Amino acid sequence: MPRPADTAIGLDVGGTRIRAAIIGRDGAMRDRRIEAVQPDRAGFAAQVSRLVEALNHTGCAGIGIGIPGRVDGGTGAILSAGYLDIAGLDLRARLGATAGLSVRVENDAAMALLAEVSCGPADARGLVAMVTVGTGVGGALVSEGRPWHGGGVAGQFGHIVVDAGGPPCRCGQRGCVETFSSGTALGALVLAEGLAPGTRAEDLLDRAVQGDAVAATVLDRWALPMQRALHTLAAVVNPVRVVIGGGLGGAMAAALDRLPARDGWYSQPFAAATLGDDAGVIGAGLSVFAGRAP
Repeated sequence: MPRPADTAIGLDVGGTRIRAAIIGRDGAMRDRRIEAVQPDRAGFAAQVSRLVEALNHTGCAGIGIGIPGRVDGGTGAILSAGYLDIAGLDLRARLGATAGLSVRVENDAAMALLAEVSCGPADARGLVAMVTVGTGVGGALVSEGRPWHGGGVAGQFGHIVVDAGGPPCRCGQRGCVETFSSGTALGALVLAEGLAPGTRAEDLLDRAVQGDAVAATVLDRWALPMQRALHTLAAVVNPVRVVIGGGLGGAMAAALDRLPARDGWYSQPFAAATLGDDAGVIGAGLSVFAGRAP
């Protein structure tokens, strides 16, 4: 009887970068590659195929790929992908044909959360939620160690409305938390307060500790809408834990910790993700071995 494959290919697609690696069943990573992502349809398709072919995938169990935006959890169909022009691109068929492997496509936050509950300290029992903060704001749910999609695309936490009179969002609503608490929104807040372009969240946190009132104001304006969104998330799905991930996840968790605690029914324990930028690519590989929630 053939031995089950112990490795898979993981691909993590972000708003600016794409990561690829061979991932073991234990989450160990080797042959990692990082490139600037090609945002146009043809360029992206060629890039993904080239990265897969560049990895030594002999004996791999399959390919997992995480996409920013809305992905149907049942079919792997890409419904929207943030700043990338790849909606409707059939990655399952394309990569399956070129690599001769099964392909699993999920939202990128679902992939990152799979890694956190498999390899990090997040408890895999019960329903665990992740909110990712990067160029935009994403999210995912994992139930008993498997992605939970609801009707197909559950977990779009960046589009929780926190201010009905807020800025228009690309989803068609106004005042989504993504418009206030993403990395893009932080950059706008920095400029609005007259700070140097490119000022990092970590710099703001350091300055706020030293008593810089402007830095403290920017952080509070960035984190408060997220705090409201987390309370709504707790009220709707009541997860056992919320993990704050993404490239700015640690900074957002620290900024949230600065805010005064709010009394009420819907406060929820949260913690910063521990696997950093590697969570998405590790989880993408692990998704090949994970079952789907019923």
